Amino acid sequence: MNAVLNGVRVLDLTQMVAGPLCTLLLGDLGADVIKVEPPTGDTSRNIGLNRPGGESDYFLSLNRNKRSVVLDLKSDEGIANLRELAAGADIVVENFRPGTMEKLGIGYESLRVENPGLIFCSLSGFGQTGPYRERPALDPVVQAMSGLMQLNGTADSGPLKTGILISDFVPPLFGTIGVIAALLSRKETGLGQRVDVAMLDATVFSMLPREQYYFSTGKTPERSGNAHYQLSPWNTYETSDGRHLMIVAHTEKYWRGLLGAIGRSDLAENERFTTNDKRMANREDLDGEISSAIAQQTLDYWVSALTSADVLFSPVRDFEEVFSDPVVRQTIIEDVPHPTAGVVSVLKNPIRLSQQPTSIRRAPPLLGEHTQEVLSELHRERT
Repeated sequence: MNAVLNGVRVLDLTQMVAGPLCTLLLGDLGADVIKVEPPTGDTSRNIGLNRPGGESDYFLSLNRNKRSVVLDLKSDEGIANLRELAAGADIVVENFRPGTMEKLGIGYESLRVENPGLIFCSLSGFGQTGPYRERPALDPVVQAMSGLMQLNGTADSGPLKTGILISDFVPPLFGTIGVIAALLSRKETGLGQRVDVAMLDATVFSMLPREQYYFSTGKTPERSGNAHYQLSPWNTYETSDGRHLMIVAHTEKYWRGLLGAIGRSDLAENERFTTNDKRMANREDLDGEISSAIAQQTLDYWVSALTSADVLFSPVRDFEEVFSDPVVRQTIIEDVPHPTAGVVSVLKNPIRLSQQPTSIRRAPPLLGEHTQEVLSELHRERT
């Protein structure tokens, strides 16, 4: 069964997280991804060296379905090989600082002369133009600059970054969508185009619908921890055995179901809590009532009681609980043999295509593992 992007060749000139995630997604969809690395390797190869062979958690997570080729782009030979690879590629993805590719003579305008159908995707902190283009960027910097960090945390904690790399994660999703759109366009026109995604733009976009609250009121949504700035009840509550439950009751159905489950149906008639506006105005009192009830029983008790009542909730789970869950293990985890790290568990692509499913065909590559293989293919193609 052919994959969606079977026969599509991607030249991956990215490092760290955002760029490699974009090319990972393309690889999962069937593309032949050639990862071009400097002689020292992708920077992420040296972060999180927790495997017995010294392999990096970062690199193993983001670089399956790729072939590693080492090219020194500071040398004439490396640039020449890169240009030849680009001439036969469908897609180039890069996350250098804007202007770097042009200085090396391998920018989009240069490469498309020899390959008019080339799709050239640039992922950068602040885009290819504008006053911020020269600034370096990493996930926490963009979280801070986008306003996202100002939303996260509590009044006491101050602003906090999210626990995941959201500003590294969202931009490559948009980059992948842009690349696939450009591939569809190329079928009609025969021409490629440039796809430009800025981390700042994508992170600001990821905050919707919060932006409409600001445009409507002129206010930044309050920093309220696990609570919601417009809905109540919506919070975490501690059980008698020190665990936590996330409970959301944003509709009348879930509000009354929650009250029945915790034995406090009387609160539905309490004048302070009869509407969401009133519940928001008296949120501290309401959270206190719910907290007192939840604190009387264990997590196991509440999981059973809230499930039976069809309440919208979940235990706050740690990674051991998440990754030992048989549903999670079956649907999103795959074990892949690696030449030095042994068997590596990786997260499968969450896109489920009924006719042309995604797949994991290659383990994350060793540095330069496929250099000779790819350059030999290039030689055969030239001749």
